[in-house]
Amino acid sequence: MLGTVVYEGRVLPEWIDINRHMNVAYYLLAFDQGVDALWTEYGITDEYISGTGGSTFAVECHVIYQKELHEDDPFIVTSQLLSYDEKRIHQFQRIYHAEQGFLAATAEWMNLHVSLETRRVCPWPESILKSIGEFAASQAGQLRPEEAGKQMSIKKPLYTL
Repeated sequence: MLGTVVYEGRVLPEWIDINRHMNVAYYLLAFDQGVDALWTEYGITDEYISGTGGSTFAVECHVIYQKELHEDDPFIVTSQLLSYDEKRIHQFQRIYHAEQGFLAATAEWMNLHVSLETRRVCPWPESILKSIGEFAASQAGQLRPEEAGKQMSIKKPLYTL
């Protein structure tokens, strides 16, 4: 498994669609639960948000579905930090089947630190910035994911704009 484990879960019955596999919306939910778990590790908790008025907004997400998950399958979400600065964080996540080990999906995120009062981007507090830096240091030497920054296209389109 690549990245750092940030969340573990199980595919719930209500996540299954007419195709008898996990619906696309719930992959995003599982990834978001991984984001929330990572934010807690950084110190971005409910108490932080209510006490400081700072939070994060997702501004972009790109999901790639690679293999189906089914009802009751256990899964693991990992996160890999691609970059960050004083106001932004760019991360890459993977969902693996927890028992069989296969990669089910990936998600690439851009999140901003914002003031909930002004609804504008603002700098991370020093304590959060330090936590993000420590997480980044713990991942030193990991390779950039092949899927990161991937663009959608059709190799031989019948029509293109």
